[in-house]
Amino acid sequence: MTSTASPAALAGALNVPHDVQDLLFREARTANSFSDEPVTDEQLQAIYDLVKWAPTSMNTQPLRALVVRSPEGKERLVKHMAEGNRAKTASAPVAVVLAADTDFHENLPKTFPHKPDARDMFSGSEAGREGFARLNSLLQVGYFIIGVRAAGLAAGPMTGFDNAGLDAEFFGGTKWKSLVVVNVGKPGENPWFDRLPRLDYDEVVETV
Repeated sequence: MTSTASPAALAGALNVPHDVQDLLFREARTANSFSDEPVTDEQLQAIYDLVKWAPTSMNTQPLRALVVRSPEGKERLVKHMAEGNRAKTASAPVAVVLAADTDFHENLPKTFPHKPDARDMFSGSEAGREGFARLNSLLQVGYFIIGVRAAGLAAGPMTGFDNAGLDAEFFGGTKWKSLVVVNVGKPGENPWFDRLPRLDYDEVVETV
């Protein structure tokens, strides 16, 4: 069924102000260049402190983050990025590597104290645990992008990189598996590609 409501009416059906809706979604864009304005540790902590409240299955919270801001760190990161992603990553004040911790269950007594046997639920199958970690971490990646926008910054999420090479470079000896690299900062010169269309409600939603 095609909606006949106007965009203004649809926006009015939501419980946050129109300008907040625009900030987080309608006017938010993926930046492809960045200014030299710094991104502070306080901003990154504020982003995490907001998005940590979003849900994951059983409150497992498997997402981990590596903040790359030093020239040395950038050099190590950029060599693993796809060619088209190298310049934008090098120019961003901060690049955040978001990863799934497949040993997330080791933290469950702390994050899920009312079920003390939760760790045992995931200890038997590493393959099953990795799939669970990836799914829930990718949920958290979405939350992180919205948090970056809430901080008045632009996010440039990318999956075009050598996952195995990046993991060996930064995550050796751990069970972290890279998922997405997100450049974070204020937009630079000509930061936007042309806006691509989105599917309408009736193209993606069915009701039974």
